[in-house]
Amino acid sequence: MSFKSLGLSESLVKAVSEQGYDTPTPIQTKSIPPVLEGRDVLASAQTGTGKTAGFTLPLLQNLSQTPPLRNRPIRALILTPTRELAAQIHQNVKDYSRFVDLRSTVIFGGVNQKSQVSTIRNGVDVLIATPGRLIDLNNQGLLSLKNVEILVLDEADRMLDMGFLRDINKIMGLIPKQRQTLLFSATFSKEIRTLANEFLKNPVSVESTPENTTVEAIKQQVYRVAKDKKTDLLIKLISEGNWDQVLVFTRTKHGANKLAKKLESANIGAAPIHGNKSQGARTKALAGFKSGTIKVLVATDIASRGLDIPLLPYVVNFELPNISEDYVHRIGRTGRAGASGLAVSLVSADETSFLRDIEKLIGDKIPMEIIEGFEPDPNASTKPINPQQRGRKPSNNANSRPSSRHNTNKPSGNKSRNSRTNSSKPRR
Repeated sequence: MSFKSLGLSESLVKAVSEQGYDTPTPIQTKSIPPVLEGRDVLASAQTGTGKTAGFTLPLLQNLSQTPPLRNRPIRALILTPTRELAAQIHQNVKDYSRFVDLRSTVIFGGVNQKSQVSTIRNGVDVLIATPGRLIDLNNQGLLSLKNVEILVLDEADRMLDMGFLRDINKIMGLIPKQRQTLLFSATFSKEIRTLANEFLKNPVSVESTPENTTVEAIKQQVYRVAKDKKTDLLIKLISEGNWDQVLVFTRTKHGANKLAKKLESANIGAAPIHGNKSQGARTKALAGFKSGTIKVLVATDIASRGLDIPLLPYVVNFELPNISEDYVHRIGRTGRAGASGLAVSLVSADETSFLRDIEKLIGDKIPMEIIEGFEPDPNASTKPINPQQRGRKPSNNANSRPSSRHNTNKPSGNKSRNSRTNSSKPRR
């Protein structure tokens, strides 16, 4: 199987080849033909499966079949939940459209809108956007969506989870009803199917991998440890194991900041990455992580979505997620593209039920160890932490405004998500 055999033009095949890809991934093989045919598509695809090329390549081909319209109005809109993911998709669109006459740009919050508006005014065929900034500019009369022919909802499950449902509904009212719609999600949850039934017309359903599976190349390890000894144990593991490029997950932004400071105090280069960090700070932290000047990124679940780290060797659950599917998503960030990976979880007594639920989901017992000097507290309660400590605020507060935060499009890797609709209005 080749990209050409899927029906892509020579120009796009050449662009893909220059990026180092000759053979399409399963999700690309399944999604590209129906998109080229103009069909609506509902796709289940995890980060790292090549899903971005699965919709951008046929989208670009469909647009390039006709000459650009006068003044180049927006003809394709790609909605993503986070700034990092939006920027990465835009980079791919630019790479793949090198040999076709199409213009693209990206807009998201957290930065000045002036340059974004200027680019749009000069005309773009493809717009990649986060919902908040898109609605902001539309409300200011700075862009029009009346010529949109193709709409892509990428990581739709995460958009629902982050409370973008209201924004999605508003955006749907701004674009023509006669359009092609592509919806990509990590899972086919009830909420995603409801969304698809509302906005897609007779869609083709495609899946890349079974849901809720973990990567065979990932070695999983649990360390039972007292809650107040987790930081010291993490320092020991990183230092004695000589770990580089470690992605550590915490439940909260405050916890990420606190842990990063303690690691720095132990002479381990670390940086927190979460929604309260500016775009510049997040970009700088990621660049340092990739270059090796920063050994550890301490992230929240939402902020980690969309981080482009192709060969991440270590993932640490400093705190287990209370939603089991999040564990699968977290550890799926390592062990990609045939490389091995290590996923370590530091589990205190109050996370016992979380661990049990995770093992039930993945259908396996995770090897467990206790390190001398870091033993769990035998008197600690196994009662789960309360909801306010779980890192996800209740969604029934209409004034709650979770930040828009943060995957990569390159082959391969697995993750899974548990989507939740949330009517609260996110920040831009």
